[in-house]
Amino acid sequence: MSEWTGTDLLLFYKALNEAHGSQNWWPSDTPFETIIGTILAQNVSWKGAHDAVRALTKANLMEPAKLYRAGSDIITPLIRSSRYYNQKTQKILLFVNFFLKKYDGSINRMAEMPTGEVRSELLALSGFGPETVDSILLYALEKPVFVVDAYTRRIGARQGWFPETSTYEQMQDFFMRRISPDVYLYNDYHAQIVFLGNHICKKNPVCAICPVKNYPGLHECEYAKMENTRV
Repeated sequence: MSEWTGTDLLLFYKALNEAHGSQNWWPSDTPFETIIGTILAQNVSWKGAHDAVRALTKANLMEPAKLYRAGSDIITPLIRSSRYYNQKTQKILLFVNFFLKKYDGSINRMAEMPTGEVRSELLALSGFGPETVDSILLYALEKPVFVVDAYTRRIGARQGWFPETSTYEQMQDFFMRRISPDVYLYNDYHAQIVFLGNHICKKNPVCAICPVKNYPGLHECEYAKMENTRV
């Protein structure tokens, strides 16, 4: 479907970065906090997840062993701002149990393992889908894994990157086959897509202020083409 090359995708990123600056994801004090934040951010705004992270931090629980000992009765009330807090409490406890048993609570030990092996282990945890797992790999363990999401699907379909019905793996593969592994680039590229999808390329897009519209060297957006034919 797509004629986009790696050069085209880097130019697309350049347009976003020039317009919005580096997004500096993921905002946290430690890689472990990033992991917990990733779990809490499922199906909720970043503010809701961030408030839950702050509550856990204020309670002095942002350590694997402390969280595990705290249990659901203490964790659940603290993370209510994150929505689906009962399920997320169980996911946090499931992760810290795995993390303590397999890696003795060491981010460094976990990061030293091959990416595919850690990815398989995390995907085997109940409730951990590819977006959550890849976010952990990229943002906490600094593994060069491109994260895609609902915003990527919407923007990708409109740009003609891939069909809207593409699987997570197909969308991810689209980027990773075209852009050489680069932790910083993968990090900020995903963050830029999220910003674009959240603020401009929404369900009802604000095309007039789109930073990639008419950017020199870029393909015309498929959505814009359709809109132009209706005029």
